[in-house]
This record gives sequence, C-alpha cells and structure tokens, in this order.
Amino acid sequence: MFVMTVDQRGSRRDVDRVNDIVRHPDFAPLLRPFERTAGDEIQAVSDRADVVLDVALTLIDDGHWSVGIGVGPVEMPLPESTRAGRGLAFEAARDAVDDAKSAPARIAVRGVDADAAADADAVTALLAVLVTRRTEQGRAAVAALRRLGSQSAVAEALSITPQAVSQRLAVAGWQLERAARPVVARMLGDADRRAQEVVG
Repeated sequence: MFVMTVDQRGSRRDVDRVNDIVRHPDFAPLLRPFERTAGDEIQAVSDRADVVLDVALTLIDDGHWSVGIGVGPVEMPLPESTRAGRGLAFEAARDAVDDAKSAPARIAVRGVDADAAADADAVTALLAVLVTRRTEQGRAAVAALRRLGSQSAVAEALSITPQAVSQRLAVAGWQLERAARPVVARMLGDADRRAQEVVG
C-alpha cells in the first residue's frame, strides 16, 4: 500500500492551496482521497503504484509541494477518513515528507524494506528532477500533448509549427519521461511487494 503525505512549500508567504488539491479531478483513482491532516499538510492512500506516480509528478510539476511516499502495510479495513488511517506506510510517509523538504526535487520514498524503497526513491527523484527542470514552453507543450493527444493538435492549440512542438517536447524530455514512467511505477510496486514480505 502507498500513503502520500504532502506539505505545501512556503505556505506562510503564499495562499492556502490545499483545497485545490483536495478537489483536483485527476486524483479520483486514489483509494482514499487527499484530506487535510494539519495546517497545510494533506494525505492520501492508494494501492496502485502508477496512480501514486502520476499524482506525485503532477504535484511536483505544480511547484508548490513537498511529496512524501510511504510504502508498506496499513491497518485494514481502511477507515473512510484518510487521516484516521494507521500502519507502517503512514509512518513511512511521515519520514518521507520530512526528507522531501530538503531533497533536490522535493520528493522522497520511504518504506518498510529500506533497500527497495531506496531504489524506488532514486528513480522517482530522477524523474521528478526531469519534470522540475522544464521551461515554461516545455511544460506547456507536455501539458497540451497530454490533454490533446497529438502533436498536430498541440501545434494548432499553441499556434506554432509541428516542428516547434517536436523541438519543445524533445528539450522537455517528454520521450524519456514516457519511457521511464512504467519503469519507476514497477520499482514502486516492487518496494510495496517486498514490504509486505518483510512484515508478513
């Protein structure tokens, strides 16, 4: 199981952004949705590595969050309220978000199986660094491609040539991200399976 504990960065000098994340339409596949736990901190639960990765990278791309991912068992059955959940994954997520605050890409993975979690942490951080280093043009091109599905549609929407779209996507590392996502998700899934074996 995966628990995400996420903290708003620089919240004392910024508006409260928690409600925007709690109501984010792309986060519907979460097993338990984001809920505010304290102040500007939120927490969610998922049983799917690919969903966790998608949500984490969306938050990192937003630029306002430190993201901690805890991997391990939780007490079942899960309560209806996310913040009422308990278990080792919740504890790992607390450690992860604390470490994420000083990590280069503001993301960290911690888990019951320390070695597997460290492997997942390394590749997740690399992918997050790729996302955070995009220019505004690259970010806009990637976002448009996800929304519209084809480079020709992106070119029309952004009023640029298809060649310019290809160039922006190349500089943004879109092909690398697309290839790396399933690999990173598998490593997160491996960390979860190994955590269950350690405890079980």
